[in-house]
Amino acid sequence: MERYDKYKPSVIEWIGEIPEHWDSKRLKYVASVQPSNVDKKTIEGELPVLLCNYMDVYKNEFIDSSINFMEATATEAEIAKFKIKKGDVLVTKDSETPDDIAKPAFVKDDFENVNVICAYHLTQIRPNRSELIGEYLFRLFRENKYKGQFEVAANGVTRFGISVSAFSDAFVPLPRPEEQTAIANYLDDKTAQIETLIANKQKLIELLKEERTTIINHAVTKGINPKAKFKHSGIEWLGDIPEHWEVKRMTFYVGYVKGYAFNTELFQPDGMPVIKASDIKNLTIRKGKDFLRPDIVEQFEKVKLKTGDIIISTVGSTPDVVNSAVGQVARVPEEFNGAYLNQNTVKFYSFNDETFANDMLFYTLISNPYRIYLDLYAHGTANQASLNIEDMLNFSVAIPDDHEQRKIIEYLKISITNINNIASKIEKEIELLQDYRTALISEVVTGKIKVA
Repeated sequence: MERYDKYKPSVIEWIGEIPEHWDSKRLKYVASVQPSNVDKKTIEGELPVLLCNYMDVYKNEFIDSSINFMEATATEAEIAKFKIKKGDVLVTKDSETPDDIAKPAFVKDDFENVNVICAYHLTQIRPNRSELIGEYLFRLFRENKYKGQFEVAANGVTRFGISVSAFSDAFVPLPRPEEQTAIANYLDDKTAQIETLIANKQKLIELLKEERTTIINHAVTKGINPKAKFKHSGIEWLGDIPEHWEVKRMTFYVGYVKGYAFNTELFQPDGMPVIKASDIKNLTIRKGKDFLRPDIVEQFEKVKLKTGDIIISTVGSTPDVVNSAVGQVARVPEEFNGAYLNQNTVKFYSFNDETFANDMLFYTLISNPYRIYLDLYAHGTANQASLNIEDMLNFSVAIPDDHEQRKIIEYLKISITNINNIASKIEKEIELLQDYRTALISEVVTGKIKVA
């Protein structure tokens, strides 16, 4: 892409050179910068307001009237000082991790007829539009190196924060306002195109997941023989099954080992990994933060896992929260071989691999009929559900003979591998698009390429 004709050294070390006609100033000289102290309380005698909270900024690039703001109260002085306006840039100033410091959102609406207030944990930046355009500043905060300087400046241990001076004293590369507008418009257009591509590819991944689920559902309830004759199973969630398949409750075929309720005092930052219910999501196991010392693990051999073991959570969110719902299933990958199973989880295993293959058990557990069954038996509060192991094993499963099971397992392994390979390729394409978007923003807002 086209570069500017002439460049000069910048006072901003991480940028290097900037176009010769650009300026550089500290943010406090071209904008007002103020951290908010308005909390979420409703106090009698104060005026009703809507709060633009931390999560409104954290989850949204743009702040507009479509957001369902929280209701609260504020004083007249707080309203006068912290009411947000079109063109403001709101950034996070506190967080649990440094990388969440200085996440920006741009205020797109004026909110003339309603008091929307910048809330606690945020810093409100109002550019002087004669020198700095909010749309441009927002894109600048999206540049990794610019944002990175605030991550480095954040202080804390369990929670991190940044001073107002860190924002105020930060240098801003300054093209002319009309050029800033052109840069912002260009990036709005290009990033929208990229985000549309990413969204379309994410839809493809979701379609592939649906296809994978459909294939598994059909294989474990109908088989893969197109000429098979069917009979009614007598079970609502199974429907018709091949007439030579046998229906029995899973408890006749499957054993279990409950996770151990480890004393948290045994945990340390490294050692042998402990898998918790919250670590099991989307058929995978994420690396947790709790480990056991190698010299004490012998006493917990019963809950030691090996590669290929099937584990399932017995607590979690309510069924409508699909990705974190109770009853999340995964197989132990090689990297977790030798890990230990914590409470609120259970390992399932087949008594006899020839009668009911362990692979067949896994595919049954991740099928929709079993998911529907678990949702019916999940109990608990509005936000937290749990399962009884007895209920989990009372599921009626349709079982073909050993020879047919092996054919189904081979078919599913090939089909799922093919789908996963396609999904993986698309995920890599999404990563490349995200990298391109990041690089494009950086090159444009630092003047490395010319768009105006």
